[in-house]
Amino acid sequence: MQSLGLDGAVAIVTGAAGGIGKAIADVLSGAGVKVVGVDLTEANGCVACDVTDRKQVDALVQSVADENGGLDILIHAAGITRDNVLWKLEDEDWSAVMRVNLDAAFLLLRAASSHLRASKRGSVVMITSINGQRGKRGQSNYAASKAGLIGLTKSAAHELGRDGVRVNAIAPGLIDTNMTLNLPQKVRDAAIAETVLCKAGTPEDVAGVALFLCSSLAGHMTGQVLRVDGGQLIA
Repeated sequence: MQSLGLDGAVAIVTGAAGGIGKAIADVLSGAGVKVVGVDLTEANGCVACDVTDRKQVDALVQSVADENGGLDILIHAAGITRDNVLWKLEDEDWSAVMRVNLDAAFLLLRAASSHLRASKRGSVVMITSINGQRGKRGQSNYAASKAGLIGLTKSAAHELGRDGVRVNAIAPGLIDTNMTLNLPQKVRDAAIAETVLCKAGTPEDVAGVALFLCSSLAGHMTGQVLRVDGGQLIA
């Protein structure tokens, strides 16, 4: 079997205390990656960092690179929702979602880019959403932030490609996490009804695709958005 080419690689995974982020951190660790999980608190062994704060992000990335001799992988899985229809959406609801979902991705990429460019296997994976591709009632802030991640992914792929850094994104549909399990049942039922596999996904479904994108198996892929949605958004 072909090697994944990940032994000894160093990764930062945000949102790693639970859900998709934790599943990605776990699967990368199992593939021989030294993973530094990051979240707001030190839960589940994570390094505490507010990824919306430039000074904290810069310090985090530099310390990880210094302590491990570089940085090879960056995964931004941290994300929040503050749903409401446009005419009821407060300024802070818009700004908070943008800061965590999109601004943090920029801060992390900017801080990590020099280390990723120095790596011989630099890879970035952004966790976006199918709602960033199609829009969603009551989620204009969330959908806009995730659409922005797609644009950032494609632009960063152009800018970092000459140094061998690959930048891709995953667009999940309905995935069973604490965030989505607390949705009203009628909302979950409607999302599941949209799928062709007739079920919600799991964090491990997304993690497997993240592992693939970071590995040498995806060595000629960059600027791509892979849906993990059970056919929820077939187009």
